[in-house]
Amino acid sequence: MFNLKKIINNLKKNKNNIGSSKFQIFLLSLRINNLQKHLSVFKKDFHNKFSLLKLIFYRRKLLKYLKLNNKNEYNFIIKKLKLRY
Repeated sequence: MFNLKKIINNLKKNKNNIGSSKFQIFLLSLRINNLQKHLSVFKKDFHNKFSLLKLIFYRRKLLKYLKLNNKNEYNFIIKKLKLRY
């Protein structure tokens, strides 16, 4: 698994800015990956399946926002997280 403190230090722009869309997308991706692993074991866990869909849609919304406002950061996130090939 990822070392969260190390990742936070690499992604944040300054000490107080961990709420940027870039950082939120990364944290959502971590949560999505964890839920996918959980759901591969517990296939009938419908509550977490619904939560997974909500997280995916929220991440998609943030990516759309980032794509419109900052194309360079969007491309960086896509390559770093290997979301689209």
